[in-house]
Amino acid sequence: MKIKYITFISLNYAPEDSAIGLYSTQWVDFLRESGYEVTVVTAFPYYPKWEISKEYKQKKTFLKEDLNGTTVLRYKQYVPKNPSFLKRIIHLSDFTFGSFFNLFKIKECDLVISIVPFTTSVFLGYIQKKRFKVKLWTHIQDFEFDAALQTGVGNNKNFIFSLLFKLEKWLFSKSDVASTISYSMLNRLSEKTNAEQFFLPNWIDNEKINPENSKKHRYLDSEKIKILYSGNIGDKQDWDVFIQFCKDIDKKKYEIVVVGDGSKKEWVCNEILPFENVNYYPPVPFKELSDLLCSADVHILFQKPDVIDTVMPSKVLGMMASTKPSLIIGNDKSEVKSIFDASKAGLYYSEYTSDVVNGLKLITSDIEKAQKDGKEARNYVIENFSKEKILSNMLKKLKSL
Repeated sequence: MKIKYITFISLNYAPEDSAIGLYSTQWVDFLRESGYEVTVVTAFPYYPKWEISKEYKQKKTFLKEDLNGTTVLRYKQYVPKNPSFLKRIIHLSDFTFGSFFNLFKIKECDLVISIVPFTTSVFLGYIQKKRFKVKLWTHIQDFEFDAALQTGVGNNKNFIFSLLFKLEKWLFSKSDVASTISYSMLNRLSEKTNAEQFFLPNWIDNEKINPENSKKHRYLDSEKIKILYSGNIGDKQDWDVFIQFCKDIDKKKYEIVVVGDGSKKEWVCNEILPFENVNYYPPVPFKELSDLLCSADVHILFQKPDVIDTVMPSKVLGMMASTKPSLIIGNDKSEVKSIFDASKAGLYYSEYTSDVVNGLKLITSDIEKAQKDGKEARNYVIENFSKEKILSNMLKKLKSL
């Protein structure tokens, strides 16, 4: 069957320009530029602030837009200000309920692509699959129920989680193709579905993140050595370790800049108040991201040790593309560890000890080595994760369906 019309279901989409919203938008843009007619079923933009964007707040509950030639059907979902597990479930359920009605506004469909999170996007995709008798491609950016367990929300013996995992397995079984963003996640996926599997990692637009074209960003104009964390300020990061790191480094020599938003933002902003060399700034638009990443001297990412195979942080690709070294704390079995071992992108630790601070001193004292390793890291990420390569492989797979 020749594919022309595609239904693309994703909670996050433009104008969100980070994380899943960025990748979903670039994927759809690539499909449209390749000749496909795509209709997007999505929510009102709210991430990462967990608040519906001000330019959308006054719009009606159901909204139809044309974004760069793509039809976008939105539902104004419930967005909790302080997202607890229960509130996230309500958030998920409301999006699913409203998007159900948007599905029936679509009159032609040859393929459905559902993006997880939310897992219930697969349910919506399954409805569309049955309506049009077409195939369903499920793409997992994050195993949201696994992630909830790993960040301490519940446990496997919890009755609610037991039901959620059964629901997840049932939904994934309805997919014809299931893809995800790392090899460790593919292994996890094989435990959840017998659907055909496909490796589809997140990508980097190396023309957009390019130190040769970047200029110094206003957030990073200090004369000190500048340490940057840029990304979601949420539950997967180990913020207690981050605060200890702030205490342990030389405050006269280093400045730490935190850029982002998320459920832990207020807590982090309150905890860094005593540190004169630690500053918080709101997220930058995507067009400024290259300037931001390339203006840092060192990038940091401190993940909780239990976070192993639920997600491959896409921010790592941007960090590597900037040619600046990184300090990462995470699980030894994580995909990031494997990539760091192969790319010389910086230093990786399984736990926080004095070695982390010593590592910081090491990579900021040998400038020549840092520059050499940084260039190798950029070459590695372009060779393995360039936008053109990844999306071209996706298109080959799509045409084979």
